[in-house]
Amino acid sequence: MAKTILPIGPYHPLQEEPEFFTLTLDGETVVDVDVRLGYNHRGIEKLSERKTFDQSTFLVERICGICSTSHPFAFCQAVEDVIPLEVPLRAKYIRTIIAEGERIHSHLLWLGLAGHFLGYNTVYMWAWKLREEILDAMEILSGNRNNYAMFKPGGVRRDIKPEDIPAVLKKVDSIVPTLEMLKNAVIDDPVLHARLKGVGILSRQKSIDYSALGPTSRASGVARDVRKDSPYGAYDQMEWTMIVTQNGDVFDKAVVRILETFESVNIMKYCLEHLPPGEIDAHITSLPPGEGIGHIEAPRGETFHYVLSDGTNRPARHKVRAPSFMNIPTFKATVVGQELSDATIILASVDPCYCCTERVAVRDTKGEKLFNGKELLRLSWAKTERIKKELGVP
Repeated sequence: MAKTILPIGPYHPLQEEPEFFTLTLDGETVVDVDVRLGYNHRGIEKLSERKTFDQSTFLVERICGICSTSHPFAFCQAVEDVIPLEVPLRAKYIRTIIAEGERIHSHLLWLGLAGHFLGYNTVYMWAWKLREEILDAMEILSGNRNNYAMFKPGGVRRDIKPEDIPAVLKKVDSIVPTLEMLKNAVIDDPVLHARLKGVGILSRQKSIDYSALGPTSRASGVARDVRKDSPYGAYDQMEWTMIVTQNGDVFDKAVVRILETFESVNIMKYCLEHLPPGEIDAHITSLPPGEGIGHIEAPRGETFHYVLSDGTNRPARHKVRAPSFMNIPTFKATVVGQELSDATIILASVDPCYCCTERVAVRDTKGEKLFNGKELLRLSWAKTERIKKELGVP
């Protein structure tokens, strides 16, 4: 039987952002896949070099709308690492509260979309209804439902008012009963078991080989979480459990995210109830020359920022690596051998964020030479000169 090539993207109604997947099919079975990213390059790293360190926190917050706190969190840690600087304890607690609120709403967003992909639109509506409660809580804390603008190098921009804490706790507590219902529905539903168990398996070794991150790796038995491995914020101030499962299939990825949501609720409540007094800002006035790194556990996995300071008020170099950049390539290890009808949910199981993966690489037609930016410019200039000669333009 002849094999069929099925292109998906770079623009497709199912994909919220541009990316290109080429599936090779033998009947209804996927036998190969080519994953191409980089259609959404916005030049964030280069733009950051034109901003002050304080302005860049607002810029990197726009890298991703769903995990908009993860990037300023990692960036601020990188800036603080240049000095180095210890952030006030109250600011650490506030940072943790915002980060965990974001994790809850991100996981609920994923859960709703997963239900939608499977034809369980009731799960979609219930999960997103719960998410509204968390977004309301974040609005009370920061004034914004997304893009909270709470972070700055050295601390946070706004304090949490004591009178706001009861309302936030009430919002957070209100989602727990329905979360329990959703957890039981997923864990006990025989249709979901048949639909998700054994589908899109990422083995522990493949997870390590691909350097998978976050729930994608923890569902494959890899106990890796920056909050535990390299504690930051207030994560070392309390007891909480890293959720790890062993099967690596789509079902386990769903279980990990649902159970992590309960942990995030507990972390958020602890920080709100034990918020220490004191300053919220270390008041950085200047940065010495040097290098700094910041890495935090975003909802999708480790977000990494590198900052090079030349002693001015702007980054001389700013490098960003988001978790989806590592997780999306695992699609090649998980979709081959699966049915075409499972391809969508297998890809969705890593909770991909394509705008976070803004990278571009260009090879020649034989795949032998990798062109960098300067070489591409030279090729472009040479073509311009060639066309001018052909047209007789001096």
